[in-house]
Amino acid sequence: MRKRHALLASCLAALVAGAVTPSASYAAEQANLPPAVQDLQTQFQDCASGDEPAYVGSLPVLQARPTDPVEDDRVGYPEQLTAEFEVWWSDPDGTEQRRAWTTSPFPVGLVHRTTVPSDVPSDTVISWHVRASDGVAYSPWSSEAPGAACRFVHDDQSPAAPVVSSPEYPADTWRTGGVGVYGSFTMDSPSADVVEYRYTFLGGPSGIVRPAETGGPATVRYVPLSTGPKTLSVHAVDRAGRVSMGTDYTFYPNAASSPVSRWKLDDAAGSATAAAEAGEAARAGRGVTFGGPAPSGTPLTSTAALDGSRHAFLVTGGPAVDSGRTFAVGAWVRPARDDRPMTVLSQDTASGPAYALGLEAPQEADAAWSFTLGDVRVTGGAPEAGEWAHLLGLYDTETGYAQLFVNGHEVGTKAETAPVEADGAFQIGRIRGPHGYRHRWHGDIGDVRAYDRLVVPSEVTELARRTPRLLGHWSFSTADDGTTPENAGGAPLRLAPGASVYRMPDFCIPDVDPDCTTWPRDPLVGAGHLELDGESGHAALDMPVVDTGDSFTLGVVARIEQDDATRPMTVLSQAGEHTDAFKLRYDPALYAWQLIMPERDEAGAPETVVSQLTMPDGSSGHGTRLAVVYDDATDTVTLFADGYTDPDATARLRNGWTGTGPLQVGRARTADGWGEHLKGQVDELQAYAGALRDDDVLGLGHETDPCLC
Repeated sequence: MRKRHALLASCLAALVAGAVTPSASYAAEQANLPPAVQDLQTQFQDCASGDEPAYVGSLPVLQARPTDPVEDDRVGYPEQLTAEFEVWWSDPDGTEQRRAWTTSPFPVGLVHRTTVPSDVPSDTVISWHVRASDGVAYSPWSSEAPGAACRFVHDDQSPAAPVVSSPEYPADTWRTGGVGVYGSFTMDSPSADVVEYRYTFLGGPSGIVRPAETGGPATVRYVPLSTGPKTLSVHAVDRAGRVSMGTDYTFYPNAASSPVSRWKLDDAAGSATAAAEAGEAARAGRGVTFGGPAPSGTPLTSTAALDGSRHAFLVTGGPAVDSGRTFAVGAWVRPARDDRPMTVLSQDTASGPAYALGLEAPQEADAAWSFTLGDVRVTGGAPEAGEWAHLLGLYDTETGYAQLFVNGHEVGTKAETAPVEADGAFQIGRIRGPHGYRHRWHGDIGDVRAYDRLVVPSEVTELARRTPRLLGHWSFSTADDGTTPENAGGAPLRLAPGASVYRMPDFCIPDVDPDCTTWPRDPLVGAGHLELDGESGHAALDMPVVDTGDSFTLGVVARIEQDDATRPMTVLSQAGEHTDAFKLRYDPALYAWQLIMPERDEAGAPETVVSQLTMPDGSSGHGTRLAVVYDDATDTVTLFADGYTDPDATARLRNGWTGTGPLQVGRARTADGWGEHLKGQVDELQAYAGALRDDDVLGLGHETDPCLC
């Protein structure tokens, strides 16, 4: 029996020993191929094997990806590879040092990463290579041909803080340079390995500038946009990526300089020349008449009218400004027509104009304002006959771009061009062509200016600003003989039956005074408000309150109880001959206050509608401060609620028309006569000629008028 068992065991052992799986048989038939390495990196940068090593700011991570052309499947497990890294360098005495180590095994294709030993010296060129092993064979070292050893230098010292200087804006010097005047700012670190400077003008631009050669200085150009202290903060960065301590450089720009040439054109009627506040006087042709109207809301008192004839011009003996450098030219203009090209101003050269500002009137397109410099023209805006506009053409040699601003806003697309130097006469009202002067101006021109610097955005806005004029303010605090007065003694509003002024009653306590049945309700604002019954109640002027064909602003506080908001109700309207010029109302179906302005004085004309989603009694139940701003200069109309607006509450409205009917408070014109009577309260009605700025709108809805400073 023992023999039988021994024989059986030996047979089984022989069977097991002689069993050969298909994979083992295949592997036995294949010669093992050595692995390889690829994707070598030093601190996540590609291997630097040339003359210039990689510079790193800390002991670097080395990495490589071992691969194997044939994966041996050993008993069902994927093959694993190791990577052997070696670094070497020479000590100052020439002794070579080497360090080598091997990573743990990982499956084929995974990246092996390791950090170099801590005894690797700084400021020394370190070489390294790597090879892979599959447990049977090694790959060649990565440095063997056609490869090469990777090299790096560990830089453990940050660069020194840079020194900053500026000839135009010396540090800590009071009032140098000026707003709109470019200055050079040079950054220079004492360290020889600096490759870039990172800078920030606090509250202004920031960026990176690189020196022409490692360790050298670098310069940036900067233009102050306002007065007050300015600070430039700079850090130096070396080739290892180490960053220096910061340097703060403070300077104090001067205020913006005055124009180098200026003609207000407010000379006395009959004058033969236009006096110059700066520059030289301009001779006037016979087609120029002084003493014309000036744009309202500006400091101008009068302008010059040019009749469009060959004698309609003003001319100087030389240039108004050096057009070969940064410059700007501008003026207030009112064209008498917009159906042909006309020139506001231009600069002569021997061969034609260096630049020109004017009006373009293509035959198959709408008229537009234009600024031409050399062969480049920027166009935009929408000229309208009889309407004032402020134009400004600007060329910045630093950027190389020409720009056009109309009424304080950039229009068209800025264009890159080269400066054009000129030494000829400066022309107002005409431009030099191949056969003499042409495109003569027909209309009014005032306050012509030329600057030898950049005109900054805040100046552009201020030059074009027309300060709104208060037309009336009704606080609804008192009523007398069926009217409520205007605060400054202007035209009162007439109160119709169903309209009354509510005033805060004398103080009483319901639990103490038997005649006091409930706590009295405060007026919307101040001492009283207008109460309307929703049936016949309204208030009206005997005339229109604003010219709806020009820029205007209306402010009012309105409240409708939510239970009463069951139908559209109008707060303000002003009629034309056939329809309302505007209507401000609440539409409960949309849960929104709406401004509706028909495009024409026709029944059924298309309407421009803007809305503000709010509760009818305001967010706090104390009403909503509403404001309507129509800006004829930008052809936009905006509805504000409690001082704020949003994109859905602004729309384009070109060519507003004048409603000649009286202002209505609490009703609007309908197909059946008057309707949409308001059941609610109205307070603090304010009307302005001109468009209030957004910040000024916040001041509406109070008993005092906002400061339009």
